[in-house]
Amino acid sequence: MSLETIYDYVVVGAGSAGCVLAARLTEDPGVSVALVEVGGQDDAPEIHIPAAFPTLFKTQYDWDYASEPEPALGTRSIYLPRGKALGGSSSINAMVYTRGNRKDYDGWAEGGADGWSYDEMLPYFLKAENNERGANRFHGANGPLAVQNLKFRHPLMERFVEASSQAGHSPTDDFNGEKQEGVGFFQVTQRDGKRSSTATAYLHPAMHRPNLDVLTGTLTTRVIVNGRRATGIEVFRDGQLSTLIVDREVILCAGAYNSPQLLMLSGIGIPSELRRHAIQAKHDLPVGDGLQDHPWVILTYFTDVATLFGSGSPEDVALLESGRGPLTSNLSEAGGFFRTVPSLDAPDIQLHAGAIMYHNQGLSAPFDHAYSFGPNVLKPTSRGKLSLRSARPDAKPRIFSNLLATQEDRDCMVRGVRLAMKIAEMPALATVRRAPHIVPRSTSESDILNFIERHTQVAYHPTSTCQIGRVVDSHLRVIGLDGLRVADASVMPSIIRGNTNAPVIAIAEKAADLIVGKTRR
Repeated sequence: MSLETIYDYVVVGAGSAGCVLAARLTEDPGVSVALVEVGGQDDAPEIHIPAAFPTLFKTQYDWDYASEPEPALGTRSIYLPRGKALGGSSSINAMVYTRGNRKDYDGWAEGGADGWSYDEMLPYFLKAENNERGANRFHGANGPLAVQNLKFRHPLMERFVEASSQAGHSPTDDFNGEKQEGVGFFQVTQRDGKRSSTATAYLHPAMHRPNLDVLTGTLTTRVIVNGRRATGIEVFRDGQLSTLIVDREVILCAGAYNSPQLLMLSGIGIPSELRRHAIQAKHDLPVGDGLQDHPWVILTYFTDVATLFGSGSPEDVALLESGRGPLTSNLSEAGGFFRTVPSLDAPDIQLHAGAIMYHNQGLSAPFDHAYSFGPNVLKPTSRGKLSLRSARPDAKPRIFSNLLATQEDRDCMVRGVRLAMKIAEMPALATVRRAPHIVPRSTSESDILNFIERHTQVAYHPTSTCQIGRVVDSHLRVIGLDGLRVADASVMPSIIRGNTNAPVIAIAEKAADLIVGKTRR
């Protein structure tokens, strides 16, 4: 054991939330912060080239998780990428900037999450955001996180938006404004056509601060709990165990898979499950229960129109240097939010669309020109579970996503696939379709269900494994313990209707205020 080091705060995980917290907490020069990350620097060129993010899957920049066999998906195991570098998943995601629906946050507050209503969360979205469109009631222009319109729009995606309009869906230019519903192009977390992760937006500008230590290549093995108080963490670095002691708080920002895993390794969880791994149960909480993700299935069609397949020429690279061209595409350029049942009070389906062959969960490279789009279920009623595989801190957790386990979710996905198939038949797309690649054989329910079972994946949005009200309180403090908080997607009481990165950044912005005792209006 090396000499102990004492900090005011230790933040575990330099991902979408951890980078925000490290930057915000160290704005006070009288506060010392250690940011602990098991991955390395965000120095791969592919991190910063938007169109290259799938090439990071299953590399050193990816935790490369997989689900347990999924009963509703023919017992297939689903690939679950998570970022493993500075910036975390904001360094490997598709950069889509959506916040979810007003009803998501109001539902949290109605369920007992005091302070988490939409009107109380909006100031944190505004605080984070530097939107090139400028500030208004729904957008901020002075925050660290660059948000912009895509610098490249593929003509096929213009056709997708047109086809959606032909199918009766209203266009929109802002999914984060007055009304979420509609179809159009996403805004993205980019600056001048390059990725704006939380590492580039928040952490790197703060790295020079003498009160911030960023420890990469450092595995947190457990939180040290003495009595009812967290007093530090144990880490494994350079082949040896060391201890980081905290004066004030340990803040877990390791994400919806790793934060609950770390709590359980520290003796915080369901006692019967901890005992199974010979871990002494110190504190009884339903850690790991309630896992949610968006089930997503993608239809692909061959086309004779040149797509993003084959982009990367010297000309494309030159355009990228000036922040333009096909390499600035986030691949998921367009999409929308839809109600498949008119009586619903909020969208139940989201579509993502791209001018690229995206198949086999993004793990197989395109081999021909194709376009892809498909639905995800926005508010699934199925619940999964995260548990330990073993007591070794370097073992991957056991992740049971339990996708489409309820009839309600399966029915919603069937409606979503039918909606996508209808859009595909509209003239704007049908006239450029060469042939189907991966689609249902027909619009019959049995054919669609067979397609769903064979091809559903996740939209990479895991949440709710350390929920507010069950594992943490409304101030994100672990219930019944002092000096320990969780601030990441795991605290969401339920998954939001949309991509989860912007909400996680807003959660971290709010957490920073909660920690230092500020209120924001």
